[in-house]
Amino acid sequence: MSTEETGAPLVYLIAGEASGDVLAAGLMRSLKRMTGGNIRFAGVGGDLMRREGLESLFPISEMAVMGVFEILPHAPKLLRRIRQTVTDILSKQPDILVTVDSKAFSLRVQKRLNKLRAKGGTVDFPLVHMVAPTVWAWRPGRAKAISRFLDRLLVLFPFEPPYFEEHGLKTVFVGHPASVQPQGDGSRLRARAQIPPRAPVLGVLPGSRPGEVRRLMPIFADTVRRLIARYPDLRILVPTVSGVAEEVRETVKDWPGRPVVLEGEAEKYDAFDAMNVALAASGTVTLELALAGVPTVVAYKVSPLSAPIGRRLVNLDAVVLANRILGRVVQPFFLQENCIPQALTVAAARMFDDTRARADCAAAARDLREALGTDDASPSDTAAFAVAAAAGIALK
Repeated sequence: MSTEETGAPLVYLIAGEASGDVLAAGLMRSLKRMTGGNIRFAGVGGDLMRREGLESLFPISEMAVMGVFEILPHAPKLLRRIRQTVTDILSKQPDILVTVDSKAFSLRVQKRLNKLRAKGGTVDFPLVHMVAPTVWAWRPGRAKAISRFLDRLLVLFPFEPPYFEEHGLKTVFVGHPASVQPQGDGSRLRARAQIPPRAPVLGVLPGSRPGEVRRLMPIFADTVRRLIARYPDLRILVPTVSGVAEEVRETVKDWPGRPVVLEGEAEKYDAFDAMNVALAASGTVTLELALAGVPTVVAYKVSPLSAPIGRRLVNLDAVVLANRILGRVVQPFFLQENCIPQALTVAAARMFDDTRARADCAAAARDLREALGTDDASPSDTAAFAVAAAAGIALK
């Protein structure tokens, strides 16, 4: 094992998209602190993980695909990267493998390693995954399937463990990092972006995957133009991530509303605090917006070929996380043929005009924080404790 050679445990991490990069970087920070720095990392990750000391095997942008037919064109490259990653893991023999979200890639790596283990291969380390497949929203049979090849699962939502424990998989609720997200400074951002204090602000968040951006931005552009016709002083903030930032900047350069494109966690939270309403792609960011108390319209569109399959498999009432957790509609959701500028405009205008919207969203934010928290420990620390226990890593 790697610890015998260096004295420092080796944690192999894989995160294939922006939300996983955030979670894995937080885990790395907690492990470094808890071990007094006596820890090493290898694997695949993004900008935040690199800042914590990871040298990524390859860019995570290659894994940022979603949907049955969206994945197919990328399948040969994905399969090559899976083989490369498995080979790298076997050569390094880490003390533990922790994959984070990006299930199309991560769980295939885990499954291959489990098969090698069953055949007598040298896979003596625990196989751990963080961020459960959304079996409560679609394809519940996946809970049984992944329980066959994982040793441990770390989940973000309190209602998830029973789905997997039923099949014998040790499952730990670690909490969601958004439950402890910082409060941004909207006034500071408005001043920097030269947005008047009383000007209404719309946040536009088109997703972190190139396919999401390409499908949603034309719809969002038309929605913005319609809203500006109604609110002439409207200003636009566009928080994004590095993998799609260039494409987003190019797309919004001719928009009305003087759009300001922002990157980075601090900028994102400042933007949340400055927004009156948000228009967002379905995903983790909608939960972050709900926790920040921002009235939000959620939109999503997949390829026409993927849509019929998704409709048969997905519980649409469970797709928007805040709605699923609280059991009520906090954020209206517009999918596929309903995801049109006319409908989004009406929903967003209602939020701008309804004085109760922000109060209702603030109440929902309080309820969400209570539901997603893990008492005194942060989600990253709780996850670090679970990883250390699974790997036998000594903590200070």
